[in-house]
Amino acid sequence: MDRNKIGAIGICGSGGFALSAAKVDHRIKAIATASMYDMSRVKRNGWEDSMTDEQRNEYFVQLGEQRWKDFENGSPQLTPTFPAEIPEGLDPITSEFFEYYVAPRGHHPNSIGGLTMTSDLSFMKFPLLTDLESISPRPILFIMGENAHSRYFTEDAYKTAA
Repeated sequence: MDRNKIGAIGICGSGGFALSAAKVDHRIKAIATASMYDMSRVKRNGWEDSMTDEQRNEYFVQLGEQRWKDFENGSPQLTPTFPAEIPEGLDPITSEFFEYYVAPRGHHPNSIGGLTMTSDLSFMKFPLLTDLESISPRPILFIMGENAHSRYFTEDAYKTAA
């Protein structure tokens, strides 16, 4: 391995994770993201930053209650796992997500597709994409679709990165 040629590639949510890792790990010499999601932003602010303070506080209450349930059950509750087949009548974002991650081209047989319900608390508390300018002068390639519903994440990260 050439230690001077380490790169990170992140697709979807992993695009935000790759950028976050590069902020603190200077062994990463170049970063590329495709269809990047800022998971902490979407969890903290809702889709297209539409979550109100009241909704966020109610969600915190729900997640706190879920922590009690997880403790009482002896294991954490997972978010819904990938379905065996794509359900009919989904909203366009969920439908596109399932068309990739449930289909053989994007699904790995060992992936259940779920996180713990309370994982959202970590995303909400620790924003992934602060201090992106600290990646400079290392190069970042942002790839996004012209009509991608996730485009606003990439556009904002591009503006923030130096």
